[in-house]
Amino acid sequence: MHLAYPAVLAALLFSVGLYGVLARRNVVLVLISVELMLNAVNLNLVAFDVWLRDELHAGQSLTLFTIAVAAAEIGIGLAIVLLVYRNRGSSNLDELRDLVERDPGSDDGSDDNSDDSNAGDGAASRPAASAAAAPKGEVTA
Repeated sequence: MHLAYPAVLAALLFSVGLYGVLARRNVVLVLISVELMLNAVNLNLVAFDVWLRDELHAGQSLTLFTIAVAAAEIGIGLAIVLLVYRNRGSSNLDELRDLVERDPGSDDGSDDNSDDSNAGDGAASRPAASAAAAPKGEVTA
């Protein structure tokens, strides 16, 4: 077996994965692209292990370790994506760039005419809003 065939295939897979990470806007597609890049690395590890005829099979051992790390990464990544989608209603990367929670009633989330007396985190106004929205008879936390 020539080493060039799996190396070229791995380079193509890695390039497609890199394009997917850089060009996609959906978080799930970015995670899939990262997995594609990791699989390209796994292909290279196994190909070089076979080509070098390593008696310890270090390339295959590293491939198994990489697969385990990728499985954990995709599990945690999808859990985070689901929580973000549940809280924000979108998995678009352009909408998730800022970590600031904005009020639904404000236009851009910034208040130019605010004074320093309300410079806290806004926790004082949150219970009043949730208590007003709760039906009668229910207790809000």
